Amino acid sequence: MGERRTLDVDEVLKRQESGELKRRLRGRDLVGFGVGIIIGTGIFTLAGVEAKTHAGPSVTLSFVIGAVVAGLAALCYAELASSVPTAGSAYTYAFATLGEVFAWIIGWDLLLEFALGAAVVSRSWSGYLANLLGLSPDWFGESATVNVGAVLIIAVLTVVAVVGIKESSWLTNLLVLVKVAVCVLILAVGVFFVKGSNLTPFIPPAQPPSSSANALHQPVVQAALGLEQSVYGIAGMVTAAAVVFFAYTGFEALANLGEETINPRKDLRVGILGALAVCAVLYIGVSIVLTGMVHYTDIDSGAPLADAFDRVGQHWVGALISLGAVTGLTSVMMVELVTIGRIGFAMGRDGLLPKAIGTAHPRWGTPHRMTIGGAALIAVLAAFVPISALADMVSIGALSAMIIVAIAVPVLRKRRPDLKRPFTVPFSPVVPIIAAVACFYLMLNLDVMTWLRFAAWLVIGLLIYFFYGRKHSRFAK
Repeated sequence: MGERRTLDVDEVLKRQESGELKRRLRGRDLVGFGVGIIIGTGIFTLAGVEAKTHAGPSVTLSFVIGAVVAGLAALCYAELASSVPTAGSAYTYAFATLGEVFAWIIGWDLLLEFALGAAVVSRSWSGYLANLLGLSPDWFGESATVNVGAVLIIAVLTVVAVVGIKESSWLTNLLVLVKVAVCVLILAVGVFFVKGSNLTPFIPPAQPPSSSANALHQPVVQAALGLEQSVYGIAGMVTAAAVVFFAYTGFEALANLGEETINPRKDLRVGILGALAVCAVLYIGVSIVLTGMVHYTDIDSGAPLADAFDRVGQHWVGALISLGAVTGLTSVMMVELVTIGRIGFAMGRDGLLPKAIGTAHPRWGTPHRMTIGGAALIAVLAAFVPISALADMVSIGALSAMIIVAIAVPVLRKRRPDLKRPFTVPFSPVVPIIAAVACFYLMLNLDVMTWLRFAAWLVIGLLIYFFYGRKHSRFAK
């Protein structure tokens, strides 16, 4: 690809001074955005599902593993985001260090991660709303032929995301307050119903899957080593960690807001690391309470937390949890829509996507075309496609992006030792290497089918790049 296809860091830094995107966010807004996207499906659904299917009570350790790996990646994101604040996050970091083709791959991965994530969450939101208000399953929830509820919430949130980033942050922060309050309520009330017998054994012994599983649904690491399929035990705990990593993936969305942050060199690292710390504490606490209240084999897969409180006669808490799920999932979708707009904006600005996508609205200062286009695709997926089987795709897309970010830290240090770095990853390049290896290991614990789907997505992306993006790129002229 040649050095000519690597974006100059000084040019990236000049872009952020253009003022095309409006600077209206502070550190507290970024923490709100981070908690808004991280706390959602992971805490309301995945904790229970993974405890029941893979890990038992050790799902708590799965969340710890996920938090450690995400924390290592977050350190790398914090250094790059504070040094090179930009709308493209990992996409732009790859462009400035590894070159255009790697930048395209990672941008394509991120679009997959956030679009698919928003579609999954919108369908979950529709089902929770139907439960809460008694709405018709013909229009809301997974049994609907056309999931009208999912389409409506995407449409409403798209309007908010297009009108302005500050308005988006106000709505997100309000939803986050409700969501965090519900999480604290779960901990405060649930701790009185925890039974030690439900937490024993903490790591259940490994055993074969309850039903004959297809080899395509076996973790790659087990398939590669020729091991028999199993659940629980250490292997089950690590597999659960790879899946629940989905619950932490939102923090990298903050790195896309560098051009809209008033003091990005300070506030980005506060937002990324602060949001991740808050969410890790809540995830670990809630997973302990859940598996302590209900034996892991009896956890309800649909609404694990609400069902747990119903079992102990605390129905009022179950109702509040449903409300918290609706608000929590709303904030997740809000941030995902905002993020998709910024990634597409950066790729359009570089010519890898049509140039019209890389322009901001003259009045609202938001990347309106990409936000609306992305929302249309999400709405179609959410309306017609039951995509629960593709949920692991969000994790594999995020993990691959984090590997690139980890590699970019030492590469950029070597290429630009003079660059001002308000935050630096300690013990580089050791920590970035550990982060990259840890992310790759979690990827290997996702199943074979997820890898095949991911490979297909990459092939489609590379075809688009070589037949359109490479020819229209800024470097082609």
